Amino acid sequence: MHDVVLRKVISSIEEIYHEGGPIADTPIKRASVLAIIENPFAGRYEEHIQGFMEDLKPLGLDMAKKLVQLLGGANNIEGYGKGSLIGEAGELEHGALWHAPGGYAMRALLEKSNAIVPSSKKVVGVGGRLDVPITHVNASYVRSHFDSMEVGVNDAPRANELAFALVMSTGPRIHTRSGGLEVSQIKGEDGLR
Repeated sequence: MHDVVLRKVISSIEEIYHEGGPIADTPIKRASVLAIIENPFAGRYEEHIQGFMEDLKPLGLDMAKKLVQLLGGANNIEGYGKGSLIGEAGELEHGALWHAPGGYAMRALLEKSNAIVPSSKKVVGVGGRLDVPITHVNASYVRSHFDSMEVGVNDAPRANELAFALVMSTGPRIHTRSGGLEVSQIKGEDGLR
């Protein structure tokens, strides 16, 4: 068991009215919460690290609750994603420890969330950025909701830190017209279609 030593949390929200097309009366919103924590495995190889996922569950739930609040409630959420930025003294596998605590936290708060939570991760220097993928919460193949949100902060992650991100959105890309599986066609049986 390791302590989760939190340095700071950054919340961000985007309101998107248009991307060159008609201006929407109601914007699509994307929001992120990024938590900067100490990496308990930085600077060394450690064989057994899975237990840290259990330690991260409360952080994941707190972050997911903040996101839901930022976007006006669980009923407004249509898309989600997660990601990890790993400081230089860490390894990619340390970022993979965020998969379960981050994804399950968001799914626990959303009534219909059959789809896998997409993820990205990378080892970066201070100020590194990450594009966090977003897909529909109930069906991964809903093309209109394929999106991403960039996360990062100017002073993190330091070499001995991890930056864990959760992202949610309230709808499809603002001018979606690429076809594919539509929200109205979701069967919701397997999280894919």
